[in-house]
Amino acid sequence: MGSVHVSGTPDAAYYYSSYNIANDTSKVNTEKPKIMILGSGPNRIGQGIEFDYCCVHAAKALKELGFETIMINCNPETVSTDYDTSDKLYFEPLTLEEVLSIHEKEKPLGVIAQFGGQTPLNLAADLKKAGVNILGTSPETIDFAEDRDLFRAMMEKLDIPMPESGMAVNVEEALAIAEKSVIQ
Repeated sequence: MGSVHVSGTPDAAYYYSSYNIANDTSKVNTEKPKIMILGSGPNRIGQGIEFDYCCVHAAKALKELGFETIMINCNPETVSTDYDTSDKLYFEPLTLEEVLSIHEKEKPLGVIAQFGGQTPLNLAADLKKAGVNILGTSPETIDFAEDRDLFRAMMEKLDIPMPESGMAVNVEEALAIAEKSVIQ
């Protein structure tokens, strides 16, 4: 898969990918070590500006530390997809295929998945299995925090009280959990 420069701004590194085209990612090519940041992708309920804020500030902090920043995001409504937020922006879907293709082209030191919300978090384990260095929160820790049963077991082991909770996939299960959670 190749990438083509698409911005009308000559110095902006703003790319779209396509099959059977030459790779044109040379508009910004530094000797700096690269870090890739996965944005939030398409809007979902519960996924909002806080994720975009985190991704943008990660890009700014990494630039200050001397890294070349590469953002992957497909949401045109977010600041993280502004052409000047990161050194390179790939306006692409956040799928395993797309992220691995860009990773192969750019060869970053690692990928940050935890700032973009559920979409990149769901990719983290498969990216790691494919040999991608996941920076920050590991896929195992992400899983641990999201699996309510594992989390509850740890809270009980550490003797930390927490309110009742549960997972339901139908109305009957939800009613049973709600009944169990009623304060007597």
